[in-house]
Amino acid sequence: MAGEPSINRLRWLCRRGMLELDAWLTRFLDSRYADLPAEQQAVFVRLLDQDDMALFDWITGASASPAEFRGVVEEIKITRHSSQQR
Repeated sequence: MAGEPSINRLRWLCRRGMLELDAWLTRFLDSRYADLPAEQQAVFVRLLDQDDMALFDWITGASASPAEFRGVVEEIKITRHSSQQR
């Protein structure tokens, strides 16, 4: 679809001010993003526009994510937890 960011652009957008977010978002991009339906991919792109502290709180469970992002945030949490168990 026209206007969708490239994987390289998304990888750049995954670079954050917090090392943990860099790792979690990039790992999700590399391992799960391509398997998401187009609607969820679009949600992930919008998620990358959010503030680092909000993202950190949502992914760590310190606060609830908005309904729009909840499904993708849960997928990122799964990816985060699966990588920590290795």
